[in-house]
Amino acid sequence: MELGAFSVSLAVKDIEASKHFYQQLGFTVFMGDQSQNWLIMKNGYRVIGLFQGMFDKNILTFNPGWDSDAQPVSSFTDVRELQRQLKASGVNMITEADETSTGPASFMIADPDGNTILIDQHV
Repeated sequence: MELGAFSVSLAVKDIEASKHFYQQLGFTVFMGDQSQNWLIMKNGYRVIGLFQGMFDKNILTFNPGWDSDAQPVSSFTDVRELQRQLKASGVNMITEADETSTGPASFMIADPDGNTILIDQHV
């Protein structure tokens, strides 16, 4: 099962302090809008998202259809197909993608320890 680009979405209390900290670790701002309280930062192929006031806890994020530079890939498994495969294998959904739609969509699941996993397709 190919889930796409991987990143960790961090629920931060102070986006400026978090940005500064991760810059000290070699991350640079890749995209986002700090005035809207979100930034995406990269260090090589490692990607983190900083989100102030948007989530209660950290989230593991996968983006079908994207590479680690947020560029479309030529071939990928659609988020709705991933959802069908996971549901068929007994994975419980927190939220679901509308299976009658096409294009961008997302769903959320949780691992056995309660960590939230977002499968978020932007193409």
